[in-house]
Parts: sequence; structure tokens; C-alpha cells
Amino acid sequence: MSQAFSYRHLYYFWVVAKAGGVARGAERLGMAVQTVSAQVRELEKSLGHALFKPAGRGLVLTDAGLAALHQAEQIFALGEQLPGVVHDAVSSPRVPLAVGISDGLAKLVVRRLLLPVLDEPHLRLLCHEDEFDDLLGDLALHRLDVVLADRPAPPNRNLRLYSHALGSSALGWYAAPALLAAASEGFPRSLATVPVLLPTSHAAVRPRLDAWFERHGIRPRIVGEFEDSALLATFGAGGLGVFPAAELVADKLTTRYDVRRVGACDGVDEQFYAIGTEKKVQHPLVQRLLPQPT
Repeated sequence: MSQAFSYRHLYYFWVVAKAGGVARGAERLGMAVQTVSAQVRELEKSLGHALFKPAGRGLVLTDAGLAALHQAEQIFALGEQLPGVVHDAVSSPRVPLAVGISDGLAKLVVRRLLLPVLDEPHLRLLCHEDEFDDLLGDLALHRLDVVLADRPAPPNRNLRLYSHALGSSALGWYAAPALLAAASEGFPRSLATVPVLLPTSHAAVRPRLDAWFERHGIRPRIVGEFEDSALLATFGAGGLGVFPAAELVADKLTTRYDVRRVGACDGVDEQFYAIGTEKKVQHPLVQRLLPQPT
């Protein structure tokens, strides 16, 4: 890469600017004043602007000099970090894993799905939460190693993506202690009278929940709908309404949020998928996430 100026000249300018003058800068550098002054003039020549201007008996930075100093501060701050970065790279090799998480997927379930890789001693885990379609776009551009979602990738001739089933979990209904008695009496008919919280229609399980209500002849009293599953559980724990959640993480859910199980959401399962760009997964950590063949 060609450059219009010398980084050595920039370094001399940086020292002079921080020292407050050419003489002090030359003293810090252990060089002659004339040499340092000449090096700064070379930088000014290459940039096409004066970096210092006279002020009384000394010099002050021009607007161009202030801009150059700002950039030089960033450049040499990064340079000072270089030895540590190189040392860390050699002594503690990292194993990166960039995971896209569909916003409708329960966060407690996400941790459960990622358990097979969490014991990797050099793991560098990057989790990015977004809407399903946006995550698939990032995956296709190789910005992500895998996407965890509640549905498989739809057929798309422009995106070569492969969905790997991770399993499923039945759903149950949960409530804060204050709502437990009312929700339990005559369950599931009680869901027509007690307040109910649901995921929005962007969640793959929402149509199955709507069909469950219709099958039981229940018109739920919906008081809240949430795209984010963590918000759904948080408001449910706060007593806003009864809410559905995966039975797979019932123990963590009841402990963390102090809620109680009301009853089963019979016949309704939440599906979990790992979506990647390879039919035969090559990434060693993504391989760990997939069910092992028997």
C-alpha cells in the first residue's frame, strides 16, 4: 500500500506536539533540534499544510495540526497495544464462534443449545440477536458461523443455506405467584379470564398457540405481545399475565424468574434449528452443537 507521508515523520510531529515545542520534542527524542525541525517540515510538505504557526516566542498547532494530532494519537495508541496483542495471540489462541440468534428464541433455551461449546477453553463467543431474515442475510455473507432459530431456513435459490434440527420442547403455561390461583382454577378455560401474554406473530410458535386456543374453544384475554422472549418472561414474572414457555428450561425459568407452572400447552412444541451455509458442517464448534449420529 502506497502512502503519501512517512510514519517516522508523523511520529516526530506527534512527539513535538505533545511536548509543546520542537526543542522539548528533540530532547525527548534524543535528537538535534535542526533534525527534528526538518522532519516536521517534510511531513508538512507531504500533507500540503502547515501544522504549526508562530505564537509569541513559541509555536501552536494550526487547524490542520490539530487534525493531524488527533489521527496520530489514535495511530500510535494502537501501536502501543501491538506487543500485547501479539503476545495474547500467541499465548492464548482464540476459537471464534459468531452466532446469530433469532429474536423470538427464548434466551434460556439459547444457553441450553450452546452448552456443548461453552466448555471450550479458548472460546471467543459473539452472539448477535436480530430478526430471522436479517440473520439469514448475514449468514449468507459469512458474517456469522451459524444461526439459531425456531424454524428452518425457507427455500431460496439465491441463498444456499442448510437447516439442522436440534430438537424440540413442549410448551407450558407459567404465572407469577399472584396469578397462580386464578390461572390454575379451571385451567385451561381460565385463560379466557386471566390476563395472557403471548409472543408476536413473528415467532414460529405463535400460529400453533392460536390453533391451541381455537381447539380448546378459548378466546384469551391478551394484554401483551412481545417480540423478545426475555421481555415476555420478565413481564410475566412481574405479574402482567400468564405466559407460555419451553418446558425444556422449566427449572431455570422458575428459579430465575420466580414463576410457577400452571399447566401444559398440550400438543404445542417449539422447534429449534441450527442454520449454516454447509450441508456437511466444517466449523468444529458448530459440529458440537448438532446432534451426534448414533
